[in-house]
Amino acid sequence: MYTVISKNGLTLNTCTTLDEAMQFAKSVSMFVTIKSSDFEVCGVFGVDEVKDPNYDGWISRKQGI
Repeated sequence: MYTVISKNGLTLNTCTTLDEAMQFAKSVSMFVTIKSSDFEVCGVFGVDEVKDPNYDGWISRKQGI
C-alpha cells in the first residue's frame, strides 16, 4: 500500500502500486509525500523544470537542513 500525503499531513489517496501513487501525485501538481511500509519519497512529481532562478539542486544542503 502506498499513501499520498499532502504537505499539511492530509492523506490525499491510497494506492495499491507505486505506479498508481506516482500517477496520482503527478495529477495533483503539488508537493506530496508517497509513503509505504518500506520507504517514503517526496517532491512535486511530473515537474519538467524548476522555475526558481535561485535553485541549484543543493539548497537544502547549503542551508543546513
